[in-house]
Amino acid sequence: MTVSIEEQGGQSLDRVRWLSISAAIASISVVGIAIGLGVPLLSFILEQRGYSATMIGLNTAIAGIASIAAAPIATPLAARFGVVPTILAMIVVGALSFVGFYFAPAFWMWFPLRALLHVSLTVLFILSEFWISMSAPPKHRGLVLGIYATVLSLGFAFGPWLFAMIGSQGFLPFAIAFVIVMLAAVPVLAAWGDSPPMQGGAKATGFLPYVWLVPTATAAVLVFGAVETGGFALFPVYGTRIGFSEAEAAMLLSMVGLGNVVLQIPLGMISDRVRDRRYLLMCCAAFGLAGMLVLPAVTSNWHATATLLFVWGGAVAAMYTIGLAHLGSRLSGRDLANANAAFVFCYGLGMLVGPQAVGLGMDMFGPAGFACSLAAFFIAYIVLALGRLVAAR
Repeated sequence: MTVSIEEQGGQSLDRVRWLSISAAIASISVVGIAIGLGVPLLSFILEQRGYSATMIGLNTAIAGIASIAAAPIATPLAARFGVVPTILAMIVVGALSFVGFYFAPAFWMWFPLRALLHVSLTVLFILSEFWISMSAPPKHRGLVLGIYATVLSLGFAFGPWLFAMIGSQGFLPFAIAFVIVMLAAVPVLAAWGDSPPMQGGAKATGFLPYVWLVPTATAAVLVFGAVETGGFALFPVYGTRIGFSEAEAAMLLSMVGLGNVVLQIPLGMISDRVRDRRYLLMCCAAFGLAGMLVLPAVTSNWHATATLLFVWGGAVAAMYTIGLAHLGSRLSGRDLANANAAFVFCYGLGMLVGPQAVGLGMDMFGPAGFACSLAAFFIAYIVLALGRLVAAR
């Protein structure tokens, strides 16, 4: 039976497109699980070995450098080898590099491993989002991307929960991550014949001009990358320093992911109906700022902290979803692939500065530096977005 949704221009979303969307979402869910399990796992191991928050943040920031380096190569790789073959190759590289951390005892070895892992994850991000946007009907792009963000958030929530269950000792967490990542290749293989084409759009300009195409959206994803990566990397350290156990801190990270799960589809549907998505992006940033201002006042109560992080995580993650829906509504073909590369490039910039800013903030001001550092990112974004709105009048 074929499911059909009528769209502008007479296009429809049929069974084949659902297969493409499902395969792409399955591949991107690898990113959520790998980050949700891997980032706190690696941070706890480094903390146990006696490294400072600054050094942990420095190693985590390599992920941002790797993302920046990988963004320009994603579209050329897909154009040369095909979207599906490239995605499958990145799944294998990511799985193997993740296991490599267990067999690399020296701290310096973790830098090239972190880079290799996040190069593969970045290419997966770009090509999976391109595949989803190409397959989504225009009238329901926000809804489809909300579903995508929900599944990604489930990965983020599942990863810390899994970490809380298995801990950081031994080879088991690395082996489980390897198996989960490799399983994502199954639906991608099933959709091999539906690999999206790369024709159309500019072929020689690269992706950098697209960074300035929608600055409110690209700045939003930069802030999201900084907050997400810095928060995920250093929250386990922050949580233990203010009195939470390892398992309690990991479960609080799961609450952030669960908030993402609940809110992404409703916010994606709202974005399909609003005239100007910039106002939604500003609202999300305002929620992010408010959450960090309130956090120090509620950390004495685990349940209050969990509730706050649940709402906060969903609102902040929508900065990515809404910005991505805006790109998909304006571009197609290779232009869209380049725009996705620019979007992830800005996310990588955020990944680069976020862990360093949060790590330095905690080393300088103690646990209070965690919330203050994250709040500063939201303040900067609100100032930028307000400036753009005023200039547009």
